[in-house]
This record gives sequence, C-alpha cells and structure tokens, in this order.
Amino acid sequence: MNIHEYQAKALLKEYGVPVLAGGVAYTPEEAEARAKELGGPVWVVKAQIHAGGRGKGGGVKVVKSTDAVKEAAQNLIGMTLVTHQTGPEGKEVKRVYIEDGCDIRRELYLALLVDRGTSRVAIMASTEGGMDIEEVAHATPEKIQTIYIDPVTGLMPFHARQVAFGLGLQGKQIGEAGKLLQQLYKAFVDLDASMLEINPLVVTATDTVIPLDAKMNFDDNALFRHKNVAALRDPDEEDPMELEAAKHELNYIKLDGNIGCMVNGAGLAMATMDIIKLYGEAPANFLDVGGGATKERVTEAFKIILSDPNVEAILVNIFGGIMRCDIIAEGIVSAAKEVSLDVPLVVRLAGTNVDLGKQILAESGLAITSAEDLADAAAKVAKAVREEQ
Repeated sequence: MNIHEYQAKALLKEYGVPVLAGGVAYTPEEAEARAKELGGPVWVVKAQIHAGGRGKGGGVKVVKSTDAVKEAAQNLIGMTLVTHQTGPEGKEVKRVYIEDGCDIRRELYLALLVDRGTSRVAIMASTEGGMDIEEVAHATPEKIQTIYIDPVTGLMPFHARQVAFGLGLQGKQIGEAGKLLQQLYKAFVDLDASMLEINPLVVTATDTVIPLDAKMNFDDNALFRHKNVAALRDPDEEDPMELEAAKHELNYIKLDGNIGCMVNGAGLAMATMDIIKLYGEAPANFLDVGGGATKERVTEAFKIILSDPNVEAILVNIFGGIMRCDIIAEGIVSAAKEVSLDVPLVVRLAGTNVDLGKQILAESGLAITSAEDLADAAAKVAKAVREEQ
C-alpha cells in the first residue's frame, strides 16, 4: 500500500524525524490559509499523487507570496499530472501540500527497502539526489552505495557513519545524519514498511540534514497490525478493479494485454502469463483466486476480468489440489451465464475431481473450449483471439 507525501511525513514525525512544517489543502482557499499559518516568506506547493517525478512533471512550485500559493494550488488541483511513473495517462491531482521553504545547500538521496535476495533491509544512498536519480542509477550506478542491515543487530552506529561518509557529510552533518538514519530505520521496521524513499535528502545552510520529500510503501499482509496506516489508504489513487478484487479476497493486478487470466496459485499464474506471451499474445491481468475459492468468488473474478474493455478472451487454468475442479467448473458455468459471456473462453483443469469438472463444462451448453494441458490452452486461446480479430 502506498501513501501520500504529507501522510508519510506525519508518520515519520512521530519517530522524531525532522520534517518541515506543512499542511494539506484540497482547495486554493485552503492552500492560501495553510500558507498564512506557516508564515513564509517562501512556500513550496506540491501536488499529492502516488507517483514520483512530480517536480519534472510540473507538480512542485516554489512561490514567495500567499497569492502565489493560491494561484499555484488553483493550477495544480484538478490537473492531470503526467510523470515517468504515472504513464501517459497521468493521475488527477486532488490535493496539494503546502510546506515551508528552506535554504538548500546540497541534495542527496536516501532509501530503505526490503531486499528479498538477502532477506535484509537495504539502505541505498547517493550524493546525486534530486530529480535525476533514475538517470544516475542507469548511467552511473557506482554513485549509489548499498548497505545491508543484519536483522539480528539492527542498524548500528558504524552503519550510520558509513552512510554519512559515503554522502560526503562533514562535522555536525555526520551526527545529524546518524540520528536521522536511526529514526528512519526504526519507523521502517516498526511500521512494516517495504520501501521508504527520501529524495531529496537535503543539507541546509545551518548544516541541518532533513528529508525534503518522503515516499512510503507498506506490506499489505502486515496492515492488520497497523490500523493507523491502513486508514491512510487513498482509493482514488488505486485501480478500481484491484479494489473490487480485494473485497472478494482475490489477488488481481491489471496489465496491458488482451487475454484475461484466472488461475489458482501465484506460481501457476506467472507460468500462465509467460506461456501466453510465448504464443504471441499478452495477459490482461494477473488473477489468483486462491486455494479455497468458492463458486461465488469465481463469479466475481469473471466480472472483474470482463470489466476490462481490453479483454478479448479468457484463459482459466486451474490445478485442483485443495481446490476441487468441479467447484471451479460450477463457478465458471454460473459466472458465464450471469455475465452473459461474449468472448472466447478456454479452460484447462487438472487435479482433484478433474473428470467431473470437465463433465460439468461439457454439459453446460456454453461455448467453452477445454484444453488438455497448459500449452494446449495457450495455443487455443491465442487462436481464438486471432479468429475474432
């Protein structure tokens, strides 16, 4: 789960992280009021969307009067902000964050993330912070240092010094950075975050080291432990089909292809998507119905798949272990009738009660194409799509 910058800073502030004063606004008038409360004389007006690259996209404005704050908010709220992370469709700005300006002397980069390869928290830091960090990572990766933290010991003072020295900090700045890193690490671990990015991390004229931006992602599976974090979810920033799938305990991610997929098990789903590509087509989604799917859940899965206008055919690939093939077959038939299925449907069943499942499909009276194995299923669904075109 992602949250907005102003929400991330509010969470970090609870851990003692020094963040600049600021306030969120949903209207130009609220933005002007927030600016007057802060006092100025310089303010930064930031569009709040779940994407990076806002500065390059025109979503961050530095202004020097409350009238200019209001005008900037007027221009930002309601606009579609396009960045390298939003894609060409962009995201609508529904709120802005008004923040105090500061005297920036250096811009750095700092991030904490879960490295699955080492099963440790990785700290990434670079002297090349700011809007071009992606280009730095691509062109000069040696300018990014990475430190892995042993979960047994946690963040140690020498880790903090290593980061500070790598960033070229001196004197008072080293102590500031060490304290900040301890606070960020504690927040990251306590809140079950999966990513915490500070870009830029700035050194001010008074040698203060502060996060000028903050982006946080969280492990969805741990949100039950953090009701305060879960309450920060912004449905407007999430795909409506993914939200609907979550209501029915379906693991769904929308993709850009034309073949809808319904599979049980994440590994099998990945294999199904791969073989669709192998046969010349592209998956429209990742959808894992899970090992204990009911007929009702399968029906909802079909509805969600078909709500995507790009879907030209559906491939169902089920291996019945805990999940029985006859239950899946009943769900497929029920769903196809309820949603008035009008695209080709290819079904591959294997495992528990597979013969009964195939019998249910065959006797349904519906135009369902059965497949013997995964390759056969991929070939048939690809052929069906091409014949429809």
